[in-house]
Amino acid sequence: MKFQHVFAAILLAAAPLPASVIVYTATLIGTNEVPPNGSTASGNITVTLNGDSLSVDETFSGLIGGTAAAAHIHCCAVPGVNAIVSVPFSGFPPATSGTYLHTFDLTQSATYNGAFVTANGGTAASAEAALIAGLNSGLAYANIHNSTFPGGEIRGQLAAIPEPATLSLTGLALVGALLIRVRRRISA
Repeated sequence: MKFQHVFAAILLAAAPLPASVIVYTATLIGTNEVPPNGSTASGNITVTLNGDSLSVDETFSGLIGGTAAAAHIHCCAVPGVNAIVSVPFSGFPPATSGTYLHTFDLTQSATYNGAFVTANGGTAASAEAALIAGLNSGLAYANIHNSTFPGGEIRGQLAAIPEPATLSLTGLALVGALLIRVRRRISA
């Protein structure tokens, strides 16, 4: 294979893929809350960003503080710091265990907590940009509240899978290894 063909193949392989779908996950536990608590409850959440749609798939079990009173995504703060509610989960089941599936339209102001919209430019578009930036930076978390734990019984920091930086570094390493191999073949 000629060097030009190899180089073209490397460029195609290294070209960024459209960022149309990003998946974020978290494990929700009491020790992740601020302040931490001794709840034995747990949960898992998968949040899928696909263009202007945000799909939430959450399971939880064993809430010890009573039935869930609220659940949502908070943004934007580093782990260990509380942040404002950004996306409240309407229709979340008032139970101690259950599942929640919902897709939100990020172009609609009604998707967001009003205070989040106000704090981030006053429009749905500016709230969407802030939320996506927070998700991509690891500055968003999900939690579930109830009467015993009004600040939240279980919480988990959302992280992209794989994290965008990890994916970029892996791709760069593969391209570098391929270039070294091609160079060795040409030199031989």
